[in-house]
Amino acid sequence: MAQTVIAQDDNDPYGHATLGYLYCYKREYDKAIAEGERGVALNPSGALVHVYYGQSLMYAGQPEEAIMVLRKAIRLNPFGPDWYYLIYGMAFRMVGKFEESVSAYKKVLQSGPNNIFAHIGLAATYSMMGREQEASAEAAEVIRINPKFSLDAYAKRQIYKDQSEVNKLVDALRKAGLK
Repeated sequence: MAQTVIAQDDNDPYGHATLGYLYCYKREYDKAIAEGERGVALNPSGALVHVYYGQSLMYAGQPEEAIMVLRKAIRLNPFGPDWYYLIYGMAFRMVGKFEESVSAYKKVLQSGPNNIFAHIGLAATYSMMGREQEASAEAAEVIRINPKFSLDAYAKRQIYKDQSEVNKLVDALRKAGLK
């Protein structure tokens, strides 16, 4: 559908940004970044295109760059959807800025206390920080929200370019108590 939008109007920033994010699922990270860059170039004041571009950068293994892009997206729309902060928290976790990661995930939970992805992110981040009790409490929230949660199934759905990122995430979640 994003390709159809672009075929009809090659200057549609949202079509390019969306296509960029979708290329991550195909593991075509160079294309993802190029489409994200095109989306931002077409709409430099669009928060959503920045978030999609930042998300593509993060999954492509460029979390520092992603943080800068996501920071701009949040400046452009400080009252944007919760998932902006979810992506922000993931990028911070990847670069080891754990306090910032925790803060971002907690912003998600302020308006969506049952956001399973924020609880997963907190469980992993707390685990990486060595804060076992908090990691365990977040893992318990994940199971409360989804009693059938499977760490193996979750791991298979990850689209990080670098498998070591998936391994770190899964190891941290396992350490937190998820199975």
